[in-house]
Amino acid sequence: MINLTINGVPVSVEDGATILEAAKFLGFPIPTLCYMEGLSPYGACRLCVVEIGEGERAKLVSSCTYPAEEGMKVRTASGRVMRARKMALELLLASAPQSKVIQDLASAYEVRQQRFRQENEDCILCGLCVRMCEEQMMASAIGFRGRGERRSLGTPFDRRSEACRLCGGCMYVCPVCMLRCTFTEPDKAICGGCANITPPCVEKPQFDDMLCYMQPCVACEIVGAPRP
Repeated sequence: MINLTINGVPVSVEDGATILEAAKFLGFPIPTLCYMEGLSPYGACRLCVVEIGEGERAKLVSSCTYPAEEGMKVRTASGRVMRARKMALELLLASAPQSKVIQDLASAYEVRQQRFRQENEDCILCGLCVRMCEEQMMASAIGFRGRGERRSLGTPFDRRSEACRLCGGCMYVCPVCMLRCTFTEPDKAICGGCANITPPCVEKPQFDDMLCYMQPCVACEIVGAPRP
């Protein structure tokens, strides 16, 4: 067993477990987009970042791919982590502003503006469909092509794959396929009207190293602050 500390809570996990699995075991919420149980971790979206270590050596890592280590100290909702998640969400929102999944995540993390140019891409390269097709459907009909800016997803030579059974698994897991009506103006890109989310109160300097991850917010109860 591996012993580590997550948000000040000691936990023991089996060898080979990731930080995300350890955090989920304790019930600490960590947002994910490219991760799905039953599929191999990929670490593409960077929403699951957490902070490990202390002082100047502290760093951000993707919890879905980083293995739990003996004596590790993890923070899942520090100020640094929350800023990184918001930035990742803004970039994802610029790529796929009509994605219901991304819009809801942006609303949950109080992203109120989109500072980047909208691209309206039909793929964010999360790799969910590739892994679903290969690992669950046992077809490997689609995959990644190219590198860098030319990286894309599709069938070999852009021809219909004989291995494809038209099961629809790729569309089922695709966050960009789950569309929602939205405006085209960047300042109105985040709808949130259907999300039914209560924004967490996290802008408190005294809690900068560990912002509240509880619902309802325990920090608000402690300091007596009014809830939004």
